[in-house]
Amino acid sequence: MRVLLDTQVWLWLLTRPERLGPKTLSLLENERNDMFLSSASSWEIAIKYRLGKLPLPEAPGLYIPDRMRRSGVEALSIEHSHALAVASLEDHHRDPVDRILVAQAQVEGLSLVSADPIFAVYGVSLIDATL
Repeated sequence: MRVLLDTQVWLWLLTRPERLGPKTLSLLENERNDMFLSSASSWEIAIKYRLGKLPLPEAPGLYIPDRMRRSGVEALSIEHSHALAVASLEDHHRDPVDRILVAQAQVEGLSLVSADPIFAVYGVSLIDATL
């Protein structure tokens, strides 16, 4: 299975795996599955870190690549096709990071792993991280 991790899910996987449901944790620990983290998530983490809303043990420029490597997560860059796909999304949600994650999941045929039920309204393949 190929999955795109919501920013919060990836951070939970690293720091609070007990927040993830047992099915999700099993899915994420299965090495046969391909896990991706969007560059939009790195952007979101960097912003929250800079604003003092997300404490990290080291700067995001060190933390994110190191933890991606350790957690077996692959980088997913934002391509023009992803950015342009946002134009076809309904305005159910205004968060730009969440909207690009939906577009990336749709364009790349990935299941999105999130605890946020708002993603379901977009018709994207959604895995509830709490299950």
